[in-house]
Amino acid sequence: MERSNIEKIAQSAEDRLLLAKLWDKINAGMRKNIPAATCFLSLRELEMAKFLFGEPEGLYAFGGYEDAERKMLVFLPDYLDETSLYGEDSPCVCLRAAFFQGDSPSHRDFLGALMGAGVGRETVGDICVDKGSCDFFVTAEIAPYLMQNFTSAGRTKLHLSRIPLLGVHIPEPEVKEIRDTLASLRLDGVISSGFRIGRSLAAQYVTAGKAAIDGLPCEKPDKPVPEGAKISVRGLGKIKLAAINGRTKKDRISVVIHRYV
Repeated sequence: MERSNIEKIAQSAEDRLLLAKLWDKINAGMRKNIPAATCFLSLRELEMAKFLFGEPEGLYAFGGYEDAERKMLVFLPDYLDETSLYGEDSPCVCLRAAFFQGDSPSHRDFLGALMGAGVGRETVGDICVDKGSCDFFVTAEIAPYLMQNFTSAGRTKLHLSRIPLLGVHIPEPEVKEIRDTLASLRLDGVISSGFRIGRSLAAQYVTAGKAAIDGLPCEKPDKPVPEGAKISVRGLGKIKLAAINGRTKKDRISVVIHRYV
């Protein structure tokens, strides 16, 4: 775990600035043995942070619930354990925006409204829209401001309340389950199966820089895809390699792919 690794990991000036901020924040907490938390990070940013910090004791990636995509890095000193992440002093807060069930604001509506309220994307975690309400995660610092100022998403009026993290309601994402057999777990093959397009077209999406595995851009069609990985393809959507079920009698790999709808 060395600060000098920032130059090896960063792919742009923005990456270097972000990683330097993460390093300063977390390292200060470790040196002083006090809690420290960063802003919310994307999947790609989290992967870079993992390369930078490794897996030191007391460092957690936390987004408010188990399967969160956007997470903050949190350092807990030796006198706190992981359960404190869900307590009242957690650096991550869940707000519930209730609205008339006849309205149907989307994830995009909520994100746009939050940005319009003057908060940065890095202060907002996952946004989970359900019928009649939306649970979304923010940094503890920005929560009081939003409680006072976040009153609508588009034309939809909102009533905000703070929800204990252990009481969060996360709706199950709608997916189409695809069962298939593949010759290999190459990225282009998984994309081809998941989106029902030709393998050559899938490879074109990858080489054009439109594909990412768990938030990390990938331009190699032959990149192996691990079980549980989420693949996003710009212009097509998102899929997940939900299960690898071994080989068939014809020596092909049996897989289950979830396509998000």
